[in-house]
Amino acid sequence: MTINAEQRKGWDISSGNTVKVWQKIKEGDKFRLQAFEGLIIAHKHGFEPGATFTVRKIAEGVGVERIFPVFSPNIEKVELVRKSKARKAKLYYVRAKPAKEIRRKMKNLKAESRKKVEPAAKVAASAE
Repeated sequence: MTINAEQRKGWDISSGNTVKVWQKIKEGDKFRLQAFEGLIIAHKHGFEPGATFTVRKIAEGVGVERIFPVFSPNIEKVELVRKSKARKAKLYYVRAKPAKEIRRKMKNLKAESRKKVEPAAKVAASAE
């Protein structure tokens, strides 16, 4: 398993981009490719031998982060799904964002349930 270092240095691995990382998984004596798609929240150490990038995705309501070495032979390719511009190099604040959105949705559900109860109460009062 050899890697092309010059090709890997050309990858657009910058914070804020959404990528699909294709990783080789060994099962028995066979290899298969498994995709991990998410947002790049950090890219560390440029493109030197120990360089890594962190990808975050939400799987079944739970945040999952994976740290990939740039020059790992287990990475087949990295596809750029969506390119976006981030104003920060490290997007660690994204970790707290989904919890706030869930709380906001719960507040909306509670408000909707109150609205549904009020008309039923008025109908019962007018029937008497």
